[in-house]
Amino acid sequence: MHMVIYALVEASTHDDALATGKTVFDRLVGADPHAGAVFDYYVTFDEEDTSVAGKARWGELPTAAPVDSDDGQDLLERGWEATKEEFERNLDRVKEAIDELSDEEIMRDEDLARHAFHKVGAYDGPTIFLYTEHGTGIRHRGQLDRLLEESEELWIVPADVHF
Repeated sequence: MHMVIYALVEASTHDDALATGKTVFDRLVGADPHAGAVFDYYVTFDEEDTSVAGKARWGELPTAAPVDSDDGQDLLERGWEATKEEFERNLDRVKEAIDELSDEEIMRDEDLARHAFHKVGAYDGPTIFLYTEHGTGIRHRGQLDRLLEESEELWIVPADVHF
């Protein structure tokens, strides 16, 4: 499956932002020997030679944008809303499992209950859409707000990832 994720990186130029974003995505696909793979592969929106990912799948997106620009705000909103919606969807599944299933049924992962528990607690992967320049998933609004307040020149870089 494919999804668009976003790296929030400090950079002074578009090219620096894109390069730093690619470093983040390299970590998330396990290209960095000290990082485990969270996704199978990624395609950034500057790549033209693919017919199944990036622009070919999602259309035109900026390759990188300052967070305080209109494009940057749009990408940031997309990433945060997707993270929030995925969390809420899985949290509803967890609450339903707790209300309707026995401990034994949850332990057996009936109706994928434990899977939903795992997704609610995830630090990265398909339920997290925003990442710091260190490859850390942004899991709550306070973490995002702190990053936005503390950063001088923050850029957002989207990538299509497969998982």
